[in-house]
Amino acid sequence: MPKDLASLLGGVDTSVFRNAPSPKSYTDRVGRKLFLLLMTLHGLGAFALITLGVMLRKRRVAPQLMHSRVRQEIKRAGVALIPMFFFMALGLGFLVGGEAVSALSKVGALNYLGSTMVIVVVRELGPLLTVMLLLARVGTAHVIELGYARATGEVEALEAMGIDPVHFLIVPRVIGMVAGMFALTVYLIAGALASGYMFAFVQHVPLSPGDYCKQIADALSWLDFVFLLLKTLILGFLIAIVTCYHGLAQPLRMEDISGVAVKAVTQGVVIPMIIDLCFIVLYLLTLYEP
Repeated sequence: MPKDLASLLGGVDTSVFRNAPSPKSYTDRVGRKLFLLLMTLHGLGAFALITLGVMLRKRRVAPQLMHSRVRQEIKRAGVALIPMFFFMALGLGFLVGGEAVSALSKVGALNYLGSTMVIVVVRELGPLLTVMLLLARVGTAHVIELGYARATGEVEALEAMGIDPVHFLIVPRVIGMVAGMFALTVYLIAGALASGYMFAFVQHVPLSPGDYCKQIADALSWLDFVFLLLKTLILGFLIAIVTCYHGLAQPLRMEDISGVAVKAVTQGVVIPMIIDLCFIVLYLLTLYEP
């Protein structure tokens, strides 16, 4: 493992460009922003490939230690968040279910309640809300922890002892984030669908549990399950990569950590929106193909 991870990711320290005086020309400012974006994408791509390579090549290195660290990360990104997600599922179901009941009852279309919950919760809000909560609760912790380790020389100490920092620090966090993203998304969706019917029941909507479940089953297709699986795995992996990259891949000082955390969270908010848009387009193309 190289002494400097930045050299492995292309040898360019973007902080030099970020801290440079702002150009006076508007076109120069746009060009610098575009260059920084390209360098960030290059670094994220390289970091993702490095992480995948380490996961495959060193999957049998120190198995007991790594299994312990993976379980710890799964607990932090999954089990520990279940109480919070319980209340979020309750609130999401009441919100979407309440709005759907109010709108559909005006036109006498309550038989579309289940399909509305599927469209809004299963296909869109469930995965997006989960990834945002994980980014806020766990992703920022990744940036701060790894940034502190980078700034205080802990990464170099691991390398001096012959320990791969990516294998020891990054791989457990990526696995924990991916597993937590998938499990919590399913948990949030199931809870929201159940609480949505609870709201309808409290409002004395003439809809039996069997009819509600049938509406949901009719609205779901095999594409929903495949896309939900792919979306959660991709989003969990990308969020973990973005937060770990900003915390570990570039040389940092203690005073830089807060700014790096802001950049990581900003990118972590934008990336899920882009991925979700891609899945919407893919779903529409698959749905309406001749």
